[in-house]
Amino acid sequence: MNSSAAKSYQADTLIIGGGLAGIVSALELLDLGKSVILIDAGPESKFGGQANDAFGGMLLINTKEQKKNGIEDSPELLLADWVRAAEFNSEDVWGQRWAKEYAYSCKTDVYDWLQQHGIRFFPAVQWVERGNTGNGNALPRYHIAWGCGRGVVQTLIAKLRSHKHGNKLQICYQHRVNSLIRDPQTGTIQGCVGTINAGAAPVDFEVFAPATIVCSGGINGNIDRVREHWDSVYGPFPENILNGVSPAADGALHDEVQNVGGQVVNLGQMWNYAAGIAHPKPQFSRHGLSLIPPRSALWLNAKGERMGPAPMVTGFDTHDLCKRTGHAPGQYTWQIMNWKIAAKEMAVSGTDENPFFRDKKFLKLIWQTLRGNHALVDWMVKECEDVVCADTLPELAEKMRALANDDYLDTEKMVHDITNYDNGIRRGQSLWNDDQLRKIQQLRQWRSDKLRTCKFQPIVDKKAGPLIAIRERIISRKSMGGMLTNLDSAVLDLQGNPIPGLYAAGEAAGFGGGGISGIRSLEGTFLSNCILNGRRAAQAIARKEEIK
Repeated sequence: MNSSAAKSYQADTLIIGGGLAGIVSALELLDLGKSVILIDAGPESKFGGQANDAFGGMLLINTKEQKKNGIEDSPELLLADWVRAAEFNSEDVWGQRWAKEYAYSCKTDVYDWLQQHGIRFFPAVQWVERGNTGNGNALPRYHIAWGCGRGVVQTLIAKLRSHKHGNKLQICYQHRVNSLIRDPQTGTIQGCVGTINAGAAPVDFEVFAPATIVCSGGINGNIDRVREHWDSVYGPFPENILNGVSPAADGALHDEVQNVGGQVVNLGQMWNYAAGIAHPKPQFSRHGLSLIPPRSALWLNAKGERMGPAPMVTGFDTHDLCKRTGHAPGQYTWQIMNWKIAAKEMAVSGTDENPFFRDKKFLKLIWQTLRGNHALVDWMVKECEDVVCADTLPELAEKMRALANDDYLDTEKMVHDITNYDNGIRRGQSLWNDDQLRKIQQLRQWRSDKLRTCKFQPIVDKKAGPLIAIRERIISRKSMGGMLTNLDSAVLDLQGNPIPGLYAAGEAAGFGGGGISGIRSLEGTFLSNCILNGRRAAQAIARKEEIK
């Protein structure tokens, strides 16, 4: 790099990445009176990163929403659930410490902080990731931000732009980092060098800062990296995998942190989903949508056999759903339902896929919940290639076989398993002996789930038709491993010591400690930990400056 020709910047702190973690870090540093330069590889229109597209759910405890719903929770109970679900190994010391930090701090340092910035939550608390055997969330904790992920991040961006210390902030778009600047004598990270891609020709740049926070996201937008780190617990790497993340999440900064001596750990730990479908209007290769699939639908393998012996039902153990899909024939599944089930229970994860949450239309949302989201189902049937519709099971099977374009499907077996399930429902509740029905019974005991779950609806029902089949594949989403950090969000070297001047937050750090969630998230732990990690990094930097 020709430094004499490069554009040069200087600030107290350099933040790499304009997602939620980077924005929170910048906001916290401005609150503390520090100067900040925030650089991002994307254009200004993408400022806010993946949070712009997120549904906006956060795992929180002791909130007013929990209390209004009659839920008595505690940090001790959350931590016990977290550790049990995470299945940490002996090397996950910092992940476990971050988990404890989150359990005891999420109310004040995430929830209260968001409230102070005018961000509110939908009043009904959801109960997700209960665990197949009650080994997940013991209580409802999933809070949906009113306005979705975009509402959260855009509110904070507005706070950033109008900050009283706004003159101490510089935001640079289309600045891609190529490498970090490291003092060869002390090992201190002093900034970065990179390329500006905003004009007709690339221009070099350099940033000098006593502290650098890496908030560059994970690796899961890079399918080659996902393949490289794929854990065989999910079966062989699925060549039909979909991508639910921008390709900008490519892991390039993970490599650079390793180049300067930092540890990057647990990249095989990912939070993917089993119910991905191809996006009807893809913006990049393999672009997919992540469904929140119906609980009353039957989940079948490629042969048309009901997944078993334990049925697959969403909302209990996402990790298990991905494992079972990855080991299934063809590494894809079918969900079979009727229009009534789909309208009542189907949802798509994301901001724009939930316009009433996004636009804070409370009455319309309640009406949709009561009447069903028929517009979504109609759109999926008409626009999504992985969705087929028919009046009879044989006709549906023919469309499924044409879509799959393989020899797996056995129509006779599919009809048998669906008929057997329907007959079981019609025998009456006193004679039920099906684990899916037991799970639906459990779901309907919680008021939020009762509103969104059909009352033991058979699949073949002329009054509830037509029939719908959805082909679903694993979709790449979140990196739960990453840069190893201590509770100050400082990146640790191979000896476990902080690298001077280098911090990481958000998904880049595995949401804390290179893997705060172990192998299994309790869900809603991603946006919230971007906030906690980012604040901790900024606070640690400010403390160090005060000591100097």
